[in-house]
Amino acid sequence: MAEPLVKKDDDRDDEGYSPFLGIEKGAVLQEARVFNDPQLDARRCSQVITKLLYLLNQGETFTKVEATEVFFATTKLFQSKDTGLRRMVYLMIKELSPSSDEVIMVTSSLMKDINSKNDMYRANAIRVLCRIIDGTLLAQTERYLTQAIVDKNPGVASAALVSGIHLLQTNPGIVKRWTKEVQEAVQSRAALVQFHALALNHQMQQNNRLAVNKLVTSLTKGSLRSPLAQCLLIRYTSQVIRESSMNTQTGERPFFDFLEACLRHKAEMVILEAARAITELSGVTSQELTPAIMVLQLFLSSSKPVLRFAAVRTINKVAMTHPLAVTNCNIDMESLISDQNRSIATLAITTLLKTGNESSVDRLMKQITNFMSDIADEFKIVVVEAIRSLCLKFPLKYRSLMNFLSNILREEGGFQYKKAIVDSIVILIRDIPEAKESGLFHLCEFIEDCEFTYLSTQILHFLGNEGPKTSDPGKYIRYIYNRVILENATVRASAVSTLVKFGAWIDSLKPRIFVLLRRCLYDSDDEVRDRATLYLNMLGGDGLVGETNQDVREVLFGSLDVPLVNLETSLRNHEASEEFFDISTVPKEVKSQPHAEKKAPGKKPTGLGAPATGPASAVDAYQKLLLSIPKFAGFGKLFKSSEPVELTEPETEYAVNVVKHIYDGHVVFQYNCTNTIPEQLLENVTVFVDASEAEEFSEVASQPRRTLPYDLPGQSFVAFEKPEGVPAVGKFSNLLKFIVKEVDLATWEADEGVEDEYQLEDLEVVAADYMLKVGVSNFKNAWDNIGADCERVDEYGLGVRESLAEAVSAVINILGMQACEGTDVVPSNARSHTCLLSGVFIGNVKVLARISFGIDGPKQVAMKLAVRSEDQSISDTIHEIVANG
Repeated sequence: MAEPLVKKDDDRDDEGYSPFLGIEKGAVLQEARVFNDPQLDARRCSQVITKLLYLLNQGETFTKVEATEVFFATTKLFQSKDTGLRRMVYLMIKELSPSSDEVIMVTSSLMKDINSKNDMYRANAIRVLCRIIDGTLLAQTERYLTQAIVDKNPGVASAALVSGIHLLQTNPGIVKRWTKEVQEAVQSRAALVQFHALALNHQMQQNNRLAVNKLVTSLTKGSLRSPLAQCLLIRYTSQVIRESSMNTQTGERPFFDFLEACLRHKAEMVILEAARAITELSGVTSQELTPAIMVLQLFLSSSKPVLRFAAVRTINKVAMTHPLAVTNCNIDMESLISDQNRSIATLAITTLLKTGNESSVDRLMKQITNFMSDIADEFKIVVVEAIRSLCLKFPLKYRSLMNFLSNILREEGGFQYKKAIVDSIVILIRDIPEAKESGLFHLCEFIEDCEFTYLSTQILHFLGNEGPKTSDPGKYIRYIYNRVILENATVRASAVSTLVKFGAWIDSLKPRIFVLLRRCLYDSDDEVRDRATLYLNMLGGDGLVGETNQDVREVLFGSLDVPLVNLETSLRNHEASEEFFDISTVPKEVKSQPHAEKKAPGKKPTGLGAPATGPASAVDAYQKLLLSIPKFAGFGKLFKSSEPVELTEPETEYAVNVVKHIYDGHVVFQYNCTNTIPEQLLENVTVFVDASEAEEFSEVASQPRRTLPYDLPGQSFVAFEKPEGVPAVGKFSNLLKFIVKEVDLATWEADEGVEDEYQLEDLEVVAADYMLKVGVSNFKNAWDNIGADCERVDEYGLGVRESLAEAVSAVINILGMQACEGTDVVPSNARSHTCLLSGVFIGNVKVLARISFGIDGPKQVAMKLAVRSEDQSISDTIHEIVANG
């Protein structure tokens, strides 16, 4: 006999049979006919409604006719006096959400229940009615809702208040008239009523900062009895504190005394909420943190797991910004490492790793070793990241920490867990030079048994970059060639590329590398054979004349200085011919909005104003457009074109934006103009530019637009000469001049026209306009390849900033460079950050910058800027840009 298809969880054998298994909509709709029986069976009707609700919650859709039939059948159940069935009817009406013409049919029944003596009916009827009625019906029932808010029964009052919170989103005007009743409910003795009343009161006034301040001021004097309401008040108080500036004379925060008093509340949830609020205050000092940390420390030894978890999680967050403030809790947290709740144990360990000192590292490692086997991969990843941070904090302890990482790397685990360990070892190798030899050896041992192709290829690539620079590079050859023999095609190809890097860097290893590469010529995979053939020719291993060592190293170790999307576009556009492809013709900057014009909203650009298909074609289109104008043809090769800069407000008569085209000795402004008035035709459209605030620029040519009909974009150009190769800056005033002709839309005839002008916004040429955003795939390699010959390092004060993220963004915008390896993203609450930037300066000079930021208590930001380029004068120029910015 076939067994029923019951879905079971392998880990939960006790899971019971589902009573809803296999039910069909059609059968249930047939059963719903029992709603029309003269003698209602309350139990059977409840079962049918349960099945209908199950279908609705599983995503089953009812047609309009089906929903209407079920709704009207359900309304007939109001005649039953069965309490359980009535509750099911309420749920069914809410889920069906009837249309406005159907709502009228049930409104009278609901109003009758609202006025009944049965409190359960009243509360549920209020919830249903507020869910299904619109603004018109709400105005008619408003009187009953306001009475319910101040009702003596807490269930009825809470139902009305919660309904008000929902109605505030759709009918705010009506709900805001209930202020008096809501304020009265805030003083209720019922805990839940007070909680809901406070929530509604705050939402009604949340856009009025003064009213919220007044609300908090009145309630912090101790009129709340409900712990839930008290928690809400703490959150609102924290919001007021964040929005209010600290008193600069006394250094005190408004309402901080209230938060501190809540730490002595009898309810545990209030104490935790107050402690969390204090720890999350911006710029909180150690003195302010002390009482909150003391309370959290007491909760660490609580018998309730939820309190221990909440306390250790809050302390964990504090440890990120104020590690010294929580060191007194270390002894209590060490006892939590053996906690039965693995989440608590993980948080305790990661906190100890952040706050521990150098002498406690070895003891922590012993405790963690036994702990790691008992937790899931997601928790293991958190621990690995914490160990990585600890090693960077105490680099002298790299041996024990590196050994720990290598041991867990050989244990069982998923891809993300293994990747976290490998990434940690790579970061330690890069940041701690003494750890390179042991770290590379651990990685070599790992790839012997690595089951993840991605990790094997990443390790081989890293080994190829770092291995040749070690004291004994030859010892890594065996591990690499083993991959050629034993692995799949992807890993074999990566191993071939790694081998050749050793041969290019170490002359003594070349003969051995040649032998191994020749063996790869007979590989079964064409990618492996092609790579081996290419590298043998490059190194001269087949008797051919190889490239010079410098050229080979540039190909193998140099970073690709053109974006891949541009390279792909250029290769696709390259016509097959006898000419070789020249990579120097590939544009180096990626534009998010590549082409010239933005026009009035809702209008679709055409012609030269249409968006280009890709970044490379955008630059090509600009180049072709400018070369087609004889006045600009002699300016040389276009270095960069900026993003369009708006010179008019949206929805104005004329939409104008400008693109700045940068040459070595010239700057061309391309004004993209759109006439948005159908009854006008513009002629002889030109832009008069006042360069009195840009002393290094002199106007040399202009190109007006002859005609500018409605909705057809056009361009007007103005060219300036500047000192060649110099990043000249300045401000330009712009005045649009034209002849405007009125057009008869019936005959399309225009009058003689009159001269007119339109003032545009000012335009600035800044230092960032002379920098191309060009990323590098491996910043460390690119940094090492440029060398320190043309390096300049200096320190700067950036003054008061709201956060490190703001300071990082400001410096990136000033320089106009590309952030590498995601370093433009600053972790929240970070006190220090390193940003890596790359670009190409005018004159096609590669520039790299490593910037270290730090912020102290009063939000003073300091910055250390290290710049390397191919020209010392360019490194000095970058520093001057920052100093003047």
